[in-house]
Amino acid sequence: MNDFDFFAGRWDVTNRRLVKPLSGSSEWEEFPGRTVATRHFDGAASFDEIEFPTKGFNGLTLRVYNQETRQWSIYWASSARGTLDASPMVGAFEGDRGEFHGEEDHEGGRVRCRFLWTVIDPGTARWEQAFSDDDGRTWETNWTMDFRRA
Repeated sequence: MNDFDFFAGRWDVTNRRLVKPLSGSSEWEEFPGRTVATRHFDGAASFDEIEFPTKGFNGLTLRVYNQETRQWSIYWASSARGTLDASPMVGAFEGDRGEFHGEEDHEGGRVRCRFLWTVIDPGTARWEQAFSDDDGRTWETNWTMDFRRA
């Protein structure tokens, strides 16, 4: 239940986001971010706020661990939308790699979504988001965040 303890603290973030996911485009944009993450419930909850200074919005992530299922539920909110996502991403860590699945709104519909967390070392981590429009047979990575401890 302490999988996200590594994330507590301040981080500088390099974001790379696919401009038009699931369109066949290979155009990426890169932009900075700054994150402050905190640990709660003796490690069974994690919270962070990320600022995207060149994009004009912030995001919040809440992660809560279910001891019965041994899985995390990850919820996202953006200052641009002002709402908390209704359905979480759910999954678990095996060693230094976490995999989480759910659904996202995309172009007026729903697509499958996958998050991958990789703890590289105490000062470096990576998050990736991928979408699938074929029920998980193939995945297109559309956003990466490379974290460096500030």
